[in-house]
This record gives sequence, C-alpha cells and structure tokens, in this order.
Amino acid sequence: MGTHEARPGEGPERVAVTGEAARLLRSLTAEHGPLMFHQSGGCCDGSSPMCYQRGEFRTGGSDVLLGELEIDGLPEPVPFWMSADQFALWSHTHLTVDVVPGRGSGFSLEAPRGVRFLIRSRLLEG
Repeated sequence: MGTHEARPGEGPERVAVTGEAARLLRSLTAEHGPLMFHQSGGCCDGSSPMCYQRGEFRTGGSDVLLGELEIDGLPEPVPFWMSADQFALWSHTHLTVDVVPGRGSGFSLEAPRGVRFLIRSRLLEG
C-alpha cells in the first residue's frame, strides 16, 4: 500500500460509514474477504468510492489514506484511500460512505447487487 496519510487518528475524523453501508460491507467481506475503498475523483463513476478486495487496487505515492473504517463484526478495519489530487480539493471535507439503490461501476464489488456506494460530505468541524 502507499505511504501518504491524512494522519488517521490525529485531528478530526475524515471518513465514516452509515449503518446501511456497514451492513453491506459485512456481507461483501463474508463473500470476498478483507476490503478497501479508493476514491479517485473525476466524473461519473470516478466520483463514487470504489470498493475492492484488499490489495486488488494498488495504491502508491499519488494516493492518501484518509482513514480506516471500523465496522462492527469485521475483524479488521476497511482502509479508505483517495487520490492526492482529489484530497487537495476535499481536504476540508468530512466524508460519509452510504449506499443507495442503482448500478454503479462494474469494478466495485457492490455493483452486481443493484446498489452503489455514495459519498455524502460536509465541512470538517474545527
């Protein structure tokens, strides 16, 4: 995995997950094993968080680790990565991973289930 971090555990929490998204992550983990998210930015599906089997998407120097989602019932947290360019734009924003009906990208693990992950955002509180 990459080495750039937004210092999870230091400063404000940057990323969280809704109850519905947590339920889906438990189900996906049971089916696929440990998971990870990557948010690349851009338009269309690029603006949605993509869920992969851990290690399936290679992170590097152009990625930032925003945090690790602690999900009740999962033995290990789900890391949430973002491209550094996108982080530069969203560095003042708190993100919440949610899930909604609809089909997202074919590369994200939830796509075959007829739902997609979605980011809800708000300004970080000082």
